[in-house]
Amino acid sequence: MGLQITISDSILQAIRLPEQRVEQELRRELAIALYRQNLLSFGKARELAEMDKYEFGQLLAHRGADRHYSWEELHDDLTYARSE
Repeated sequence: MGLQITISDSILQAIRLPEQRVEQELRRELAIALYRQNLLSFGKARELAEMDKYEFGQLLAHRGADRHYSWEELHDDLTYARSE
C-alpha cells in the first residue's frame, strides 16, 4: 500500500528546483520534518528520504536536527554489533 499526495502545478512551479530534483527534495524535507516531530524513527525517515544512515545523519546535522537515540535503539545496536 502506498500514498500519493497531489501538489498543484502552481506550487510545483514555485519550487525553485530543477524538475528532476523536486520529488527527491520533497521526500527529504518530509523525512526531516517527521523525524523532528518524533513521528518516524531514524531508520524509517532515512528510508523515506532514500538515503543511507551516514547521508541522512549528515543531512540532519546540517539542518541542526538533534538525533533521537533511545535506550532501546542502543540495545538493538549493541546486540547487532555483538552478533557480527
